[in-house]
Amino acid sequence: MKKFLFFALLLASAQMAKAESVVLQTKNTTMVLNVEGDKQPQYVYYGAKLSDYDLQNLQRPHGGRMDAYPVYGMNCPAEAALAMTHADGNLSSDMVATGSIKKDGQTTRISMKDRVYPVTLDLCFKVYQDEDMIETWAEITNSEAKPVTLTQFASCSLPIRRGNVWLSSFYGSWGNEAILCEEPLTPGEKIIKNKDGVRNAHTAHGEVMFSLDGKGQENAGDVIGAAIVYSGNYQLKVETDDTDFHYFFAGINPDNSAYHLKKGETFVTPAVALSFSKQGLSGVSRNFHKWGRNYKLAHGNKERKILLNSWEGVYFDINQKGMDQMMGDIASMGGELFVMDDGWFGVKYPRKTDNCALGDWEVDKNKLPEGIEGLLRDAKKHGIKFGIWIEPEMTNSVSELYEQHPDWIVKAPKREPVLGRGGTQLVLDMSNPKVQDFVFSIVDNLMTKYPEIDYIKWDANMSIMNHGSQYLTMNDQSHLYIEYHRGFQKTCERIRAKYPDLTIQACASGGGRANWGVLPYFDEFWVSDNTDALQRIYMQWGTSYFFPAIAQACHISATPNHTVYRTTSLKYRIDVAMSGRLGMEIQPKNMSEAEKELCRKAIKEYKEIRPIVQFGDIYRLVSPYDKKGLASMMYVNEQKTKSVFYWWKTESFQNEHLPKVKMAGLDANKLYKVHELNSIDVKPMSIEGKVFSGEYLMNNGLDIPNNLNPEWSLKSDWSSRVLYLEAQ
Repeated sequence: MKKFLFFALLLASAQMAKAESVVLQTKNTTMVLNVEGDKQPQYVYYGAKLSDYDLQNLQRPHGGRMDAYPVYGMNCPAEAALAMTHADGNLSSDMVATGSIKKDGQTTRISMKDRVYPVTLDLCFKVYQDEDMIETWAEITNSEAKPVTLTQFASCSLPIRRGNVWLSSFYGSWGNEAILCEEPLTPGEKIIKNKDGVRNAHTAHGEVMFSLDGKGQENAGDVIGAAIVYSGNYQLKVETDDTDFHYFFAGINPDNSAYHLKKGETFVTPAVALSFSKQGLSGVSRNFHKWGRNYKLAHGNKERKILLNSWEGVYFDINQKGMDQMMGDIASMGGELFVMDDGWFGVKYPRKTDNCALGDWEVDKNKLPEGIEGLLRDAKKHGIKFGIWIEPEMTNSVSELYEQHPDWIVKAPKREPVLGRGGTQLVLDMSNPKVQDFVFSIVDNLMTKYPEIDYIKWDANMSIMNHGSQYLTMNDQSHLYIEYHRGFQKTCERIRAKYPDLTIQACASGGGRANWGVLPYFDEFWVSDNTDALQRIYMQWGTSYFFPAIAQACHISATPNHTVYRTTSLKYRIDVAMSGRLGMEIQPKNMSEAEKELCRKAIKEYKEIRPIVQFGDIYRLVSPYDKKGLASMMYVNEQKTKSVFYWWKTESFQNEHLPKVKMAGLDANKLYKVHELNSIDVKPMSIEGKVFSGEYLMNNGLDIPNNLNPEWSLKSDWSSRVLYLEAQ
C-alpha cells in the first residue's frame, strides 16, 4: 500500500511539473499563458508589462473560460475556435497540451493534440519587441487515415474581462469606406465579417479596438487592438454570455468554406496581430503603424513619390498627346510620378468604356501610336517617373482572353456566369495555377518590355458573385474562397521575388483592399474612389486607426467633386490630402495659373514634411465623429524635434464656438517654432513664427481663427490649417 502511495505521489508530482507559464514580453506589454500537460492551455494575463515580482504573484482569472484555443464537442454551448468532422463522422474534438513548448527566435509554439484522434495543433505566438505587437495563429495537422473536414478554423481566441468595454470597428461601402463605429459591448453576439471573396475592406474592416475602461479616448486609457492579417473573407466575433468575460474570436470566415484536410496536410490559419497600449486608441495605432512599416508594408521605410493619376482627369480618354500634357503639368508643379489609368489597352476590343478588354493587355495603338515606349520617353523628358494601371485578376466576356479561356473564370458548375461591372466583367479563378501564371505574366511582360516602369496601380473591381471553380474538384468546391487567396498570395510572392523594387498600389473599387494580408506585397492602397475632401477626413480618420499615412493614397481632386458634387476650396483639398501620401487626381490644364501655383507651393512644402507624415507617430486629437465642428490630428517624428499639426473645420456657422485643440506627443521641455503651410491669408496668423514650449502646446493649445482671411476672391466657408512645428 505504501509503495502504491509513493508511486502515486511521484505521478502527481510529475503531472504538476508539467505545468509551465509561457510569458510573452514586449517593450511595454506582457501576455501570460499557463500550459499544463493533458489540459487546454489557459490565458492568465494580457496587458501592461509586468515586473518579475508581479509575474511570480500573478492572480489567476476567475469567472470565465480561459481556454487559449477552445474546440467544439466537449462543451457544446460554449463558443469554439475550432470545429471539425473526423473521418468517421465524429463531430467532437478534445484538444489538450502535449507539454511541448518550442521557442524559435521570436516565435513560441504550444503543441496540442486530440485525446483520441491523431489530429494535432500548434498554437503559435510571434513577438515584436519594440512595436508591442504579438501575432498569433494556429497550425492544424491531420494524421488520420482519411480527410477530416474543418468547419471552423479561427486564428485566435482571446477572453476580455467584462466591465465598461467599448468596441471601435469600421464599416462602409464604395465611396464611404472605413467609417468609425463606437459602441459598448453588451450581452449577446457581435459579428463583423466579409463575404466578398476578392476584396475585404468595403462593407467592414478586419480590425477592431477594445477600450477597456469606457468609451475610447485617443491618448489615454487601456486599449487592445486586433487585426487579421489576411486578404480574403474573415469573421470577427465577440461572444458575451453569462460569465465575467467577453470572448473574441478572429479568423477566416467559415461560411461555405468547409475545408477537407487531407492526411498529412497542415492547415495554417492567417495571423491575428494583437497590441495593447495604456496610451489610448492612438497609442495602439502607433504600435500598428510601426509594426506595419517595419515588418509588413512593402518598402515601409522608403518615402513615397508625389504623383498625378489620370483617372478623374480624363477617365478612358487616353491618348499620347494628353498623357504628355499631364506629365508636363505635374512635373512643372514639382510632382515626381505620373500614372496612366484605365483605358490604354485592347486591340480586337479597344478599351473605351468599362465593358470590354480586361485580360487583353496589349497597347491600343490608335490611342498610343508610340506605345508605352513613347510614354516612358516623355516621362524621362519631363524628369519624372511613369506608372500604369492594370486589373490582372479580372476579364470581360467581351475579350480575347475569355474567348480563348472560358474555363479560367469563377463560375458555378452547370450555371451561366454572373456578370459584373459594365455588364460583362468576370473574375479569374486564382485557385487555378494556369491563372496564377497568367496574372504573373501580366506584370512580368510589362516589366520585361518596359523596365523603366516605376509604379503599378493594381485594381480589382468585382466580387465573387457566383460560387464555383472550374479548376477545383466537385468535392472541394467549398475551398474556393480560401484557394483564391492562396493563389493570389503565391502570385504576389512571385512578382515581389522578381521585382522587389517596383512600387505597387492596391486599388480595389477604392479602398476594398486595405488589409495587412495584402500590404506585404503592396506599397500603399487607394483609400477611396471618393476624393471629396470633407468625406475623406472621416474615411482617412478611420483608416488611420490601423494603417500609417505612408500607405494611404490621398489625392487633390477637382470640384465639383466627381462623386458627391461638393465644391470645396483648393486649399482645403490640399490640406486634407497632405495628411497622407500626397498625390493629385485632376486634369491640370483645367486649373488656373494661381491654382497651379498653390499646388506647386504645397508640393514643395510637403516634400519638407514628408518624412514626418510618412514615418512619424500619429496623435489624433479631435475626432470628426464627435461633431465638435472640427477635426484635428498631428504627426511627430521619433526625436520629437519636428511635428505637423492638422486642423480642419467640418462645418461652418455664424457665431460658432470651436474648442481649442491641445496638442500631444511633443517634448514638454523643448521649444517649438510655429510656421503655417499652404497659407493664403492676407496677413499671417498671430502665432506665425512664434515659439512655444511643448508643455504649453500640450496643456493649453493654440488659439486658431475660426476662418481664413484671404483676399475676397478666395474667401469661402472652408477653413483649414496645417502647422509645421520645429524644435529650436
